[in-house]
Amino acid sequence: MKHFIKLNMVSILYALMILVPIELMANVYRISRLTGWNIGTVSRLSSVTIVVVSIFGTILLFYLTKKWLKSRKANFWTVILWIPYFVLFSYIIASQFPTTYGGDAPNPVTGLLAIGALIIFPIYILIINFIGYENDDKAMTTG
Repeated sequence: MKHFIKLNMVSILYALMILVPIELMANVYRISRLTGWNIGTVSRLSSVTIVVVSIFGTILLFYLTKKWLKSRKANFWTVILWIPYFVLFSYIIASQFPTTYGGDAPNPVTGLLAIGALIIFPIYILIINFIGYENDDKAMTTG
């Protein structure tokens, strides 16, 4: 049962790791309007935040995969388990902070970038799982 909870916690972190950049990309105009900052400033800060979240999240998730999940084949379920959490968090954000001002709508290109990120993200999760997975099989030695 503990492994199941840890697996879901890691999946929640994966969902948050992709949700933060997508929400920052989609809400540049809203952040600019609410803070009074220039759109260029908001774009630069969003880009820096996305890079920091990606680097810190990768290190954290790699560490948690090695420490918590301990080389079990069930860890590969995180490739799928992040999706319901991502949908849930996206729904909560969309329902709590609806777009009421038409000027806050994101560009169509933002949607294409988000789709591309969501397609590539499971491959990223697989890479982290493969790197964190330690195979305990010993090679047969002849001698």
